[in-house]
Amino acid sequence: MSTFVSADSLRDDIYHGLNQTVLASYWAPGEGAGYKRYESEHMPTALFCDPAYALAGIPSSDDGRNPLPEAHYLQDWFGRWGLEVNSRVVVYDEGPGLLAARAWWILRWAGIDDVQILDGGLKRWDKLGYPIVGGPGNFATSDGGAVRVGGLPVADIDDVRDHLAGGGVLVDNRDSRRFEGRREILDLKAGHIPGALNIPVRDLLNDDFTVRDKEEIRERFAREGITDASEVIVYSGSGNHSALAIAALEYAGLGCPTHYVGGWSQWSADPRNPVQRGF
Repeated sequence: MSTFVSADSLRDDIYHGLNQTVLASYWAPGEGAGYKRYESEHMPTALFCDPAYALAGIPSSDDGRNPLPEAHYLQDWFGRWGLEVNSRVVVYDEGPGLLAARAWWILRWAGIDDVQILDGGLKRWDKLGYPIVGGPGNFATSDGGAVRVGGLPVADIDDVRDHLAGGGVLVDNRDSRRFEGRREILDLKAGHIPGALNIPVRDLLNDDFTVRDKEEIRERFAREGITDASEVIVYSGSGNHSALAIAALEYAGLGCPTHYVGGWSQWSADPRNPVQRGF
């Protein structure tokens, strides 16, 4: 099972009625705006996934902009989607891959093993001329199974401090401008966690936001001395860019790193934490 699925392959699976759940992870500013986008255009058979409510908890300075969702809230969404532990799930967004990757990581963390990201998202699907539909979408076919959190490794802020103190590798997946502290419009301070390496998730994607070849991804991490990600912690602003980096790492066969989901949004909100700018 690959982490990513091509539009061609998914189109064939939908056409032949493969038993799977397709989730459209759409967000837009404004109450209900993501669902309105979904209603206007989505892939056949897709159900709506609201990243702000399904894939994250309540934002705060203590926990970050997109903390982990509470298991009982995620359980409600499992019921809406009819997800079972053995479900096959494909997630997609409108193109960049960040919201799809967030859904992929959260579902894997919640105990579902067979989850894939549509490579290139809806933009790639549309470019190939495959059908797009409107309306409220399909209904779930079951009541859903139990959420079992812990399927993927997670680090909290103290784990990150201990990891760095022990000489561990920490990777920041934001773009270089945010990492260096030259630009910050989302979080309270500019810069990065001292000691972190910068591997922007955009380096792992082609111009059309499809994932790069496995060898290219391995070469990018090897430039930073990383050939096995299993002992690495990754973070971004609030867990979206880093979720996509984790998906790319698994796809390239480099293993699964630990995810500091609170990320820079949590670290920078604590005045006691040191901040580094530049490289």
